[in-house]
Amino acid sequence: MKKMTRNDNFIYLTCSLVLLLLGTALAQQFFDASAQRLVQSATVITLLVAVWGAGDEGFLFRKSFIFPIAIIATSLFSYYLDNLDLNYPHLFLMLVFFVITAKQTARQVLFTGEIDGNKILGAICLFILIGLIWSLLFTLIHLASTQAFNGISDSHLWYEVLPDFIYFSFVTLTTLGFGDISPTMPITRFLVYFEAMTGQFYIAILVASLVGSRMTTSQNKQHKTINDGDNHE
Repeated sequence: MKKMTRNDNFIYLTCSLVLLLLGTALAQQFFDASAQRLVQSATVITLLVAVWGAGDEGFLFRKSFIFPIAIIATSLFSYYLDNLDLNYPHLFLMLVFFVITAKQTARQVLFTGEIDGNKILGAICLFILIGLIWSLLFTLIHLASTQAFNGISDSHLWYEVLPDFIYFSFVTLTTLGFGDISPTMPITRFLVYFEAMTGQFYIAILVASLVGSRMTTSQNKQHKTINDGDNHE
């Protein structure tokens, strides 16, 4: 099996995150709401492998049996926390994990070497992580006050409302603003428009800068190759 390194980890992570978002929608559409625990566990393990474990020369992939065992273990732990009515600590731990993972991703994308295609994919992964972080914030606020948003059920089970907030978060982050879900409290309105601002600045500044740097690097390499060829002649 090909080892995953920091030169290609975001290729795997981009595909995994897209499939996991699709899995969230499919689980909500066709299965019991508690199936979201499995999707959430798969998300956590995927991030651990692709972002946290990329520097270990594929160690986790060589021990591939760890992946299903870890998903089962985190699912059981999630079930245990929910039965103890510890939704807040559970979601807070998830939020902290996603924030740290986003920081790790940003460090790999922005502060290590020249820009390549893998790092541009990393910027896309970071964009997805930002949307997931905001969805967790919205879910925590909803659990504290079910009147914080219109268009969301009044359920106090995180796995029943999180898929809707993931949808709402990405609709907000990309400034689509369909209006089927809307904030009703000052703090939630602030978070919503701040997320929209973050999405616009992210695309306009960070992604554009990375793509521009990548193009400049490619052009410089081409010029160097041409100049080296002329010198040999």
